[in-house]
Amino acid sequence: MIWQTFLRSKRYLIEFIITVLLLILIMILFPQFLQFIEGREGVVLNDPILNLYNPVDLTWLTFAVIYLSIILFLSTILMKPFKLMLALQTYGLMVIFRAIAMYLTPLNPPNGIILLDDPFVQFFGQGEILTKDLFFSGHTATLSLLFLLTDNKKLRMIFLASTIVVGACVLFQKVHYSIDVFAAFFFAFLVFRIINYFHRTEMI
Repeated sequence: MIWQTFLRSKRYLIEFIITVLLLILIMILFPQFLQFIEGREGVVLNDPILNLYNPVDLTWLTFAVIYLSIILFLSTILMKPFKLMLALQTYGLMVIFRAIAMYLTPLNPPNGIILLDDPFVQFFGQGEILTKDLFFSGHTATLSLLFLLTDNKKLRMIFLASTIVVGACVLFQKVHYSIDVFAAFFFAFLVFRIINYFHRTEMI
């Protein structure tokens, strides 16, 4: 469905505008919520997987895989407005679920954490590096959504590999507990299924 056809549908046009506006609102409020999470005391989990090794700084590999994957995904979806709308909706719902999950699970970062410093964010200005936005892993969940939203088999394999690499990287760097990463796959699949359920007639 190309943009001309998509925008001729009043229903899709209104839904797309509401989707974008709600996502903007979510992305405005979410950083404020993260500041609340960062100032809250939590518990340190005894993670048997993290206890097996010393942390390794994989920051650049992590963000290289994330940004390249997002760019590749967007390059394949920009001319598919319905699919783009689904992607925005699933991402927005994932952020909401993540906020709820973080609120219900106050955690302190793992022992031995090496801070995950986003090179892109730091390039445009120094910002506080968050350490308590833990359950569940947003980076892993985001890449999982790219895998779920992609129809092309070769791209799906690329995004699956990217998801596994980033999940492993944040574990090796001890940025997340293992449960944060494993749960990310579940939550990504859950929000994907919810959004698809509400669009099931269009997906036939």
